[in-house]
This record gives sequence, C-alpha cells and structure tokens, in this order.
Amino acid sequence: MFQAPRGTQDVLPEDQPYLAAIEATIRRLSDLYGYRRMDTPIFESTSLYVRGIGEGTDVVDKEMYSFEDKGGDSLTLRPEYTAGIMRAYLEHGMHTRPQPVKVYSIGPIFRYERPQAGRFRQHTQVNVEAIGEADPALDAEVMALAAQLYRSLGFQGLSFQVNSIGCPVCRPGYVHGLVEYYEQHRQAICPDCQRRLARNPLRLLDCKEDRCQPVIEAAPRMEEALCPACSRHFALVLSYLDRLGLSYVLNHRLVRGLDYYTRTVFEVWAGGIGAQNAVGGGGRYDGLAEALGGPATPGVGFASGVERIVMLMRQQNLPVATPPEPPILVATQGDEAKAVGVSLVSAWREQGVGALLAFGERSLRAQLRQANRAGNRYVVIIGAEELANGVVAVRDMASGEQESVPLAGVVEALGARVRTPQETDD
Repeated sequence: MFQAPRGTQDVLPEDQPYLAAIEATIRRLSDLYGYRRMDTPIFESTSLYVRGIGEGTDVVDKEMYSFEDKGGDSLTLRPEYTAGIMRAYLEHGMHTRPQPVKVYSIGPIFRYERPQAGRFRQHTQVNVEAIGEADPALDAEVMALAAQLYRSLGFQGLSFQVNSIGCPVCRPGYVHGLVEYYEQHRQAICPDCQRRLARNPLRLLDCKEDRCQPVIEAAPRMEEALCPACSRHFALVLSYLDRLGLSYVLNHRLVRGLDYYTRTVFEVWAGGIGAQNAVGGGGRYDGLAEALGGPATPGVGFASGVERIVMLMRQQNLPVATPPEPPILVATQGDEAKAVGVSLVSAWREQGVGALLAFGERSLRAQLRQANRAGNRYVVIIGAEELANGVVAVRDMASGEQESVPLAGVVEALGARVRTPQETDD
C-alpha cells in the first residue's frame, strides 16, 4: 500500500478544528493590528533564496527542494516566506503605499530535514511581516502580536528570548573576533561547527552539541560589540516590551538560522512544553531588500509552524471549538420515502439548516444508531405508513421522545426549532 512520503502527514478531519482555530485567531488579530493577507507562489526562482537566505546556511545548502523546470529554469519550493514577500514588495512597487506595509500569510513550507515531533518536510506556516519602517516600536508591535496569538490559543507562561545581532557596521568586527576565539578551540568543537566556522560563524552560537556548550558559554558576546545605533535600537525595543508587560530573557546565544536577520532577533517560549519550548520566532531583516537587488528597505516579522502549535495544543489539552454535526438526520424506508428525504434535506440546507440523509438500504435501527453515534439532535423518520398519512415521525435523540409532524410543515417547524436565537432574529 502507498503511504504519505516521509516527513509529510495527512491532516485528517479531526485535526482540522485546530488549524481552523489558528487561522481564525491570526486573521482576527491581524485585523486588530492592521495586517492584511498576502499570498506568494509556492515556488520561486532558486536564486531568490540563495541571495536572500544566504549561501552557507543549512536551509540553502541542505534543505531546499530545488528542481529544473521544462524551460531550464531552476526553481525552489518555498522554504520560508520572507524572501518571497520582500520580492513581491519590490516587484509591485509597494514602497509607494503607506509605510510600513503590514501583511500576514498562511501556507505550506518545504524543507528537506530530519522529521521530528512537530516538524515535517512539508508543513504549514503562519507568517507576519511589516516592511518599510525601522522604528524599534514596530519590533515590539510584531512581538506583541506574536504573544497575543499564542495567548489567545491558550498557551501559558509566555516569554521572549531576545538578542541583537547588530548590523553591517558592527557585526563584521564581532564575527572576526568570534572566529579568532573559535580558532583557538577548533579541536574542542563538533564537525558541524568546524564547517560553520568558515561558512556561517554566527551559527556557532546556536549549536546544541554537548561538547560545544563550554566553548559557547565563554565566547565573546554581541551585546559588547554593538554600535551606538544598534545599542540604542535594542534598548528601545526592551523598553517597549517592559511597557507592554511582555516578559523576556536576554539570550546572547540566539542568532536565528537565516542570513538576512539584523538587530532584533527573538523566539517566543511557552511554559510547560518541555525542553524545546519555542513556539515561534523572528526578527528584523533590514538588509534583505538590498540582497535582492532593491533599495535599502527595513523589515521585521515572525513565523510559526502550525503543526508544532497543534502538537503543543494537544499535549496541553488546550480546547478548540469543533464544528457541530448537522442537527437533523432523515431516516427512510423504501424508494418513495428516500425521494421525499432528498427533497427535505435540500430544503433545510437552502434555509441554512444542517441536514443529512441516511444513505444505503440499512434498517431503521441501524440508521438510528448512526444518528446517535454522530450526535444528530433529531431524526426524521419516513416510511410507507408515514407517507400514507402525510406525516413524518420526528424523534428527539436527547430525550427519546417521538412525535408526528405533518409532512407539508416539517421543514419550517423543525428548521425553526434547531436555529439559534440569533439566526432566528436574522
């Protein structure tokens, strides 16, 4: 038998309420904060990600799904949103709109990496971007939106891990000092870090190998090398977080995995979810537009994997609303009764009332068991005797009571009974 490819999953009907809750929450909060939905292609030119994310990163070197199309162009399935969003911003001249341009996206992301709990090679990502403004208050707003998203979904004990990784003015000097320090400890670090030392030195601080931890702990810290502009920017971000009552921890090891980040970087951590307690993260990327060939354009955003959120919501038993079953099931006996049932369920649906028809040739007892198992409130029973008398039998599955209702009036009578007061008023 065929199975889903490794690192992918089927999102079954019972999983959908979680996705619906997440999407409804980000849509509601985005409206409050003035962010509008934007969708970009699932695949882009490979060079967009090579230039935007950066050669030497794990994403570009190891994780992208790239292919050559029939026209000979190299394309890549979207491994992250931000580069594509910035490409669209530049391509459509969105700098002429009121700044910042604030957008959000929800869609599939593709990365070839080792599958693990809550992480898949195809996963869904919630993404928020604010482009065209360097104000540190915008950093704080994006972080506040992230915190409110997770809080609205029921997560407790939220806090931020925050750091500043500087800018093109101060970062090169820091990286030079970091490389010099690590060269003295080359034999003590893992093989991956030995490669990062030449290709992506900042990622040295993000290593999880036990043997590298003492070296990381004693490494130079970026906060000591920030230029005055970056230092002031970071201090203002922290002051806004204080004013908003958002808890945070300064984490000098936090660097994020993509080259386009500058200045503020952050992760959102939630209490009670174990060692890997990050539920999302992001930061500022003021150099991305220039890397893509555009003018200097600041930006800041965050992203969160939906599958990881769902996994954590399940682990913490966070409630989600599930769509109710249609309140009416029509159970029939015989071809003529089935034809009447087809008309009845159609009439209820036209009125906005959920109704089901029991299919097949099962016994009345089996059809009632179906309604009981599914949670339908009423069963409308139609057989030869009911048709002869011009009535239907309506059974209340909660109370077990059954009554006879004229066939000609059952659509209105039962429809009015199952509507909520608000629907009736409308």
